[in-house]
Amino acid sequence: MTRRPTPLKQWRLRAASLALTLPLSLAVAAANKPAQGDYFERIATFPVYHNLAEGEARATETVAEITTASSDGSTLYYTDSPRQRLGLVDIRNPEAPRPAGFLQLEGEPTSVATHRHFILVAVNTSLDYARPDGVLAVFDIRDPRAPKRVASLATGGQPDSVAVSPTGRFAAVAIENERNEDLNKGLLPQFPAGHLNVVDLAGQPADWRIRKVALSGLAKIAGEDPEPEYVSINALDIAAVTLQENNHVVLVDLRRARVLHHFSAGSVDLHGVDIEENDRIQPTASLLGKRREPDAITWVGPLLATANEGDYKDADKVEGGSRGFTLFDPRGKIWHESGASLEQALIRAGHYPESRSENKGIEPEGIASARFGKRQLLFVGSERGNLVAVYDASKPWSPRLEQLLPTGVGPEGLLPIPSRNLLVVSSETDAADDGYRSTLSIYRLGAKRAEYPQIQSDPKQLLPWGALSGMVADRDARKRLYAVPDSYYKASRIFRIDAGRTPALIDGEIELHKGGSSVDYDLEGIAQAGNGDFWLASEGDGKKRPNLLLRTNASGEVLREYALPEAVAAQATSNGFEGVAVTGEGALERVYVAFQREWRNDPAGQVKIGVFNPNNEQWRFFHYPLDQAPDGAWVGLSEITAVDDERFLVLERDNRSGPDAEVKRLYGISIAGVEPQADGTTLPLLRKRLVRDLLPDLAASNGWVPDKVEGVALDTRGELFVVTDNDGVEDASGETRFLRLGRLRP
Repeated sequence: MTRRPTPLKQWRLRAASLALTLPLSLAVAAANKPAQGDYFERIATFPVYHNLAEGEARATETVAEITTASSDGSTLYYTDSPRQRLGLVDIRNPEAPRPAGFLQLEGEPTSVATHRHFILVAVNTSLDYARPDGVLAVFDIRDPRAPKRVASLATGGQPDSVAVSPTGRFAAVAIENERNEDLNKGLLPQFPAGHLNVVDLAGQPADWRIRKVALSGLAKIAGEDPEPEYVSINALDIAAVTLQENNHVVLVDLRRARVLHHFSAGSVDLHGVDIEENDRIQPTASLLGKRREPDAITWVGPLLATANEGDYKDADKVEGGSRGFTLFDPRGKIWHESGASLEQALIRAGHYPESRSENKGIEPEGIASARFGKRQLLFVGSERGNLVAVYDASKPWSPRLEQLLPTGVGPEGLLPIPSRNLLVVSSETDAADDGYRSTLSIYRLGAKRAEYPQIQSDPKQLLPWGALSGMVADRDARKRLYAVPDSYYKASRIFRIDAGRTPALIDGEIELHKGGSSVDYDLEGIAQAGNGDFWLASEGDGKKRPNLLLRTNASGEVLREYALPEAVAAQATSNGFEGVAVTGEGALERVYVAFQREWRNDPAGQVKIGVFNPNNEQWRFFHYPLDQAPDGAWVGLSEITAVDDERFLVLERDNRSGPDAEVKRLYGISIAGVEPQADGTTLPLLRKRLVRDLLPDLAASNGWVPDKVEGVALDTRGELFVVTDNDGVEDASGETRFLRLGRLRP
């Protein structure tokens, strides 16, 4: 819900004998339509493992969680919990961040903040949950890339968030004393209780004084055991503190080290959300009365914005996540509630994590606000959707979504640096074996248009999509494409895409059905027959799921399923059908199927391309020569696209991502004068020539290069389009690249 203030209205906040006036700043200019240059663009991605020490294995887990910058914005400092370090990154040139080493700490760093020429690092040195302890480590950064430790202040408990006031007079440290989730089903109370430390920043760091502010007895939920999570301070030296598990917000006057006011974060009703993990995105349900349970909090002018993660559970049920953000005034009155709107925006962008539907959905966790020029901007991070939403909050009671920024996996820390027009997002999830690493993503304000998403579903309808694994152009309509998702989602479908729009627009879907029931194939390729029917390739698993060639009509009815001959199918591995193309009509119709990798009877480095004749249902085959695989990787085919009756485009890729990606290439082949043969004979080996190396195109957006380049479409004017598979946002960033490569023929 949204409330609009009347001119010159003031809020008055009273606590005990203290009266404090917080004026609503109506001097903030009303937000107009963004002018040219008002969008962020990603200019660099820094993999945190680049900061590992010499001799440490490259696959060592190392993360960036919370980040701050030196006062001049030239150096980033990030917390690395697994390595018990503070990492440094040189961003004097933000387009080319450089590793600058690390500072070893005596425990787990949980947060970091900058105070003039010092950085304050909250370090957890607890022996266990029952004996929480920590220090506030202070470093002199007058030489930003050579910090010197100058003080260690005992925190008297396990510190979490640390913030410094804009006046520079105080710091506040949330002493969480977090609960043991394996004890008593993770329920509160679990003592000792948390509190807030107020640090007086007068004099030298060794002389800074810490005052304790008790937060017990305030919340209705486990009030005797507050767990402060996050803290933000305004220009009046008032700290706003979230008690996440207690579903409460507390305001503290730092000058007097007293609680000014406190209020429940309340609950929210959500409509149009997915609450069932059934391998389908179905945003049709409602969640009523869900506690907000805010994680991060930030001041937005006179208002408070909370990222409502919805993290806690009571004795009877999991609360299920509140999935949005809220703007409160300092008395706890709601001025704006996002409800399900942010989650639905991520659904349209293909970033919805279906595997989290029964838990916390997109899980908003990080939130930050800063003024860039004349605009007050609000940044909301989705930990599970791997996006940061940028809102114009110049009218803080009515923030407007401006753009979505793709991140690494698990964005945690959001750091605006307005002095350099930069935003830095630290993504903490690091899994070398799964092909993604913890990263720092750097964005710069100044682009004339939003660069992302490159493809989305129609803003006028809530059309879920993701995991695009094959694509084809309409035979008659320019820039009209069709794409299929793979088996990540149940209930197979075909998406209609209008590539004449920017971003490309998924404006409809055709759900496949057979005998009146929905079907579930592992679709990896799509082609369109001359009469408008579709040919689809469904990949087998080498065990129970067979490789199938399907024919459907234009409305999605499965007309026929064609399997391989038994002798051929017996040679299958887990990597089967991957792309499909069709040429000719009637008696001349032929269907071509790309196999992803070598089967048991294939020579090393050679993979089959099958040729199916629908008229006599016979199969014949070619061999295709794969590029050399990088060490420890494999190379295979992802797509085959017909240019004419004899020429094809073939997409070849390795299974590497990020800086390790090497093979993402589009080749041209011709079958002119080459006759396919039955399997079991010596198959003719096709010749190929490089049409385009796609690595520069994939790296052009300065993000993590995806491994799964999967769909290629060539429209009636010869315009070439390529799309990547985002793996349904599970163990992947969820980012989908939709490349427009211009007119290109092999």
